[in-house]
Amino acid sequence: MASSSSSAAEGSTSSSNNDTFDPSLVAQAEAYIHAEVHLFSGCRDEQTSADISNVELFGLPDPQGRAGGACTSAMLKALYATTSTSESSMSYGNVLSHMRSILSEGQYTQIPQLTSSRPVDMHAPFHIVPTKCQDGVKRAVLIGINYTGTRGELSGCHNDVKNVKKYLQTVHDFQEENITMLLDDGDHTPPTKANILKAYDTLVKQCQEGDAVFCHYAGHGGSVPDTSGDEEDGYDETMIPIDYKTAGHVVDDELFKVLICPMPKGVVLNCLVDCCHSGTILDLPFTFIGDGTQQQMTFDKRFQFPHAKLVQNFHDGVVDWHWTVYVASVITAIMAIAVPIVLLLLPISTTTISAPESVVVVPPQEPTGPLTMVRNLVRSLRRK
Repeated sequence: MASSSSSAAEGSTSSSNNDTFDPSLVAQAEAYIHAEVHLFSGCRDEQTSADISNVELFGLPDPQGRAGGACTSAMLKALYATTSTSESSMSYGNVLSHMRSILSEGQYTQIPQLTSSRPVDMHAPFHIVPTKCQDGVKRAVLIGINYTGTRGELSGCHNDVKNVKKYLQTVHDFQEENITMLLDDGDHTPPTKANILKAYDTLVKQCQEGDAVFCHYAGHGGSVPDTSGDEEDGYDETMIPIDYKTAGHVVDDELFKVLICPMPKGVVLNCLVDCCHSGTILDLPFTFIGDGTQQQMTFDKRFQFPHAKLVQNFHDGVVDWHWTVYVASVITAIMAIAVPIVLLLLPISTTTISAPESVVVVPPQEPTGPLTMVRNLVRSLRRK
């Protein structure tokens, strides 16, 4: 895809692109998700993500170790290729197509995907730190899990995190004090479920308008039965923390509640998630699949704005929104059954109109139809 060199294109959500969408969709997206969020994922929801044994094959400068994730290595190679000129020379579409080409050359079948909180113009230049965030703080949360000593042990996730950190620091001047790392290496904060959610919660509370944020996750990903009713396929996408056997997975609904919904307006959040089943792991409304079939983003019809609004209302954690969803669904089901029964069993009264010299009893005007027939049957049975 051709890149745009005009400064007006930098906003990524250009008016020409927004015009292709129903204005109400864009308005709802801006109302429900305040920040500008972009998720680069290594594969679609139904795909698995590959590891590589030697990241040197991807040509990364001084890579940290040999093993790594194919998605992380491919994106870093694509981004490093622009540093010799200007990052604006690579558009959002170019990033994905370069990643796909790099993965294909390595015989990897996974298809990278971009989802976002806004309809991104795929021809607009991609920026880790856009111009509007140059005066803000650059923050990052980087998570790498090798699951050391388990049957599902990986070997490259720590290296992925260190390679991403090096890129952010050398190319974009991210400062050490604004980078949070969770690794199961015995030296860093362990990536338990509680620590992962706490890191994201702390990040959100620190962020202010004008900040540029980068979140990276490298580890196992999974899918579990959907409990909130917002997934068309019946499954939630997940990150798998080191204590998943006791604490469970980090579910996409939790990520939306803790990281996406409360992120302040004016923050630009770029995420790279390198794990299986990660295509829509942040539950964002607009999608672009990097398989060469799309020219622009599309609205993901599986996205539910009422669900997003509910999460936003309860993101402060005072009320458990999962429980609220459950209670609301139960009440709705009960009402759907109870209301018709009550209507059938209610006695049919007459209307009395007082007149100066007499009392006139006016029979009610009932509609005809099946419901009236059932009511009449109930009344006749009562008389007997």
